[in-house]
Amino acid sequence: MHELGIESASFYTSRHFIDLATLAAGRNVAQDKYYIGLGQYQMAVPSPDEDIVTLAANASKQALQGIDIQEIGLLLFATESGIDQSKAAGMYIHRLLNLPKNCRVLELKQACYSATGAVMIALDWLKSNPEKKALILASDIARYGLGTVGEPSQGGGAVAMVLSAQPKLIAFETGSGIYTEEAMDFWRPNYRDEALVDGKYSCELYLKALKESWLDYHEKTGRDYQDHDYFLFHIPIPRLAEKALQKLALVNQLPRPIVSEMATSLEDSLRYSRTIGNCYTGSLYLGLLSLLEHRDDLAGKRLGFYSYGSGCIGEFFSAKVLPDYSKYLFTKTHRELLALREDLNLAEYEAAYQFSYPKDGSYLELPRIQRGPFRLAEIKNHQRVYESSCH
Repeated sequence: MHELGIESASFYTSRHFIDLATLAAGRNVAQDKYYIGLGQYQMAVPSPDEDIVTLAANASKQALQGIDIQEIGLLLFATESGIDQSKAAGMYIHRLLNLPKNCRVLELKQACYSATGAVMIALDWLKSNPEKKALILASDIARYGLGTVGEPSQGGGAVAMVLSAQPKLIAFETGSGIYTEEAMDFWRPNYRDEALVDGKYSCELYLKALKESWLDYHEKTGRDYQDHDYFLFHIPIPRLAEKALQKLALVNQLPRPIVSEMATSLEDSLRYSRTIGNCYTGSLYLGLLSLLEHRDDLAGKRLGFYSYGSGCIGEFFSAKVLPDYSKYLFTKTHRELLALREDLNLAEYEAAYQFSYPKDGSYLELPRIQRGPFRLAEIKNHQRVYESSCH
């Protein structure tokens, strides 16, 4: 049996962001309500010429460096920010990246969980196609509306992962635990651009599904809490990931982790999310990249993953970090991407969020704002037209 895992991975986010101190001042709330209460400091603000397709394409461009794209036989695009009720967003990616004509392309939806669903589907597919590679895309723009309770937990970005039988970053282990319970904790009807959320109920379900999926995972694999070196969680807000670690310890009848233990166990996995915000489907895997790119002593360590999707489904699984993983990361590129972002004032941020695309088929040419090689150039005849600066 081939070892299956992540061969390459990268993320991409918007050129602009707003500091939550700026947002707090504009909403007449204390800065610490966001900085400490949410554990978040900044959030990405997408420009009009980018959407889930351009974010994913720009992340993919980096992740595919050194990869023979002719070996890509499966493209799974996970999102809850879909731009079309029929055509999969991955079809645009297939053309923009010039992927093989014999590549299967699908879009997957189940709130923030669908990227993990895509990973599991891809792992099963690779067992039968070990000579091929799968491209997994998790791309989202989190919107709750100006002045809403959820506003400070917005954000956006994309994570692109190449899964194969020649992994270089992590190798997934067999066995996972799953918990499913239909619920209305977070949803976005077709007629709305912003999500609806019952925040307290959603947090309760997140922690309940963590407990239940962990117990299922433990029963199936026999792995204990202490068998894991680090835990990674879905990160709608960093503070919830911290509560998840505490919950997991209590479920295993261990003392609640103290602040210093939390910092040691979690902080490196939360660094990117603290400055980008909620990436929905991508947030768990953004946490993985954050951990891998901020620590150089992870070889051989076991990572426990908790994925959650409102609606609701939770899955717990694990992977081992591979030797020399740091050689295959794009750490410098990612840090430069974040360092070159531009801070918006409140008026600029609100203008960006109030922008909307025409819904009547009228023409709109979009100015070049975002810096990646792929951008949304125009809207015409109810179609999105993408352009590439790649040669």
